[in-house]
Amino acid sequence: MKAIVYKATILIFWLLATSHPEIFAQRSNTKREIKKLMKEYNAVGLSVAVVKNNALSYTHAFGLKNIEDDKKLKPKDIFRIASISKSFSATAIMQLIEAGELSLDDDFSKLIGFTVRNPKYPDSVITLRMILSHTSSINDSQGYFNLNVINPNTNPNYASCYSDYPPGGGYRYCNLNFNMAGTIIEKISGERFDQYIVNHILKPLHLYGGYCVDSLDSSLFVTLYEFDSATQKFTAAVDAYHPRREEIKNYKSGYSTPVFSPTGGMKISARDLAVYMQMHLNMGTYNNIRIISEKSAQQMQTIVSPEEKYGLALLTTDTFIPGKVLVGHTGSAYGLNSAMFFSPSEKFGLVLITNGCNTTKPGGGPGFLKAAAQVLYKHYIQ
Repeated sequence: MKAIVYKATILIFWLLATSHPEIFAQRSNTKREIKKLMKEYNAVGLSVAVVKNNALSYTHAFGLKNIEDDKKLKPKDIFRIASISKSFSATAIMQLIEAGELSLDDDFSKLIGFTVRNPKYPDSVITLRMILSHTSSINDSQGYFNLNVINPNTNPNYASCYSDYPPGGGYRYCNLNFNMAGTIIEKISGERFDQYIVNHILKPLHLYGGYCVDSLDSSLFVTLYEFDSATQKFTAAVDAYHPRREEIKNYKSGYSTPVFSPTGGMKISARDLAVYMQMHLNMGTYNNIRIISEKSAQQMQTIVSPEEKYGLALLTTDTFIPGKVLVGHTGSAYGLNSAMFFSPSEKFGLVLITNGCNTTKPGGGPGFLKAAAQVLYKHYIQ
């Protein structure tokens, strides 16, 4: 049986080489250049997906899923994608806005059920829009995996969660913003955060993923590796897929939401993330399935903070692919680095996720993904 499969594989490659030599050369050159980059950055694994002319044109997995078992990475394997997760939370918020349940200019204090005010500017309302655009003046100095840190009723040092500038008067990237936003999704919808995302975003798009570890096939989880610059070795991140069973067992709806990390806890494959990306590329729709309205999609992509070119959980950049204005987000946690960027006007996009690389190399993890993205752009889009 193995011999038959092997012969069939050889035949397929031969047919590609003879009948479509340009496709064979394209894939061969891509693999060669990506593998060279992986060697340069000591990358453990890399999963990629390319969208061109609004269609998925290339997916591939390079390197290892797990060093200890020498297990190869496959396109179906799923990663905790870190901060790209924020856009799922913002997408859910936009759905609830469209349903007339809330607005971007709502006072966040009234939504969450306790006072969210910068004590240095007590008369300045912090709105939902500010939370989603990192212009709320809130910071992560007290942590972000528990709402108690910013609740005046539970933390005497809650004032430390606020920066010195007024709400709306500056930009500061803050994970707590989105863990609080996830709580609002729960309060308004009546569904547990992770289940809302599955039911209203993933299932309609026929995607496999989610925020709850125990709802997923753990055999698909890609091991994430942190690089130790002193020893030049990789160490597996033990908490990347922590199930938080005890916290979920004692879950309080509308308050315990940070357990699922709306700010960074989505688990999904590069291929399925590319489908989700296409929805945003098409202003809220994919294969005639509408997830959010065109107006909502445009609002997410519209810059709120000119300094950082950040919208509502999506940012704009012209440096990921030099000279191309792209919209998307990056992620970094537990040694993982991820990137999702797309061009709504030119209908192309790129997803790249690595489970670990040498962060002392030029640009570190983001530098590796940027270099690999330029290889993919050259061969599949340009």
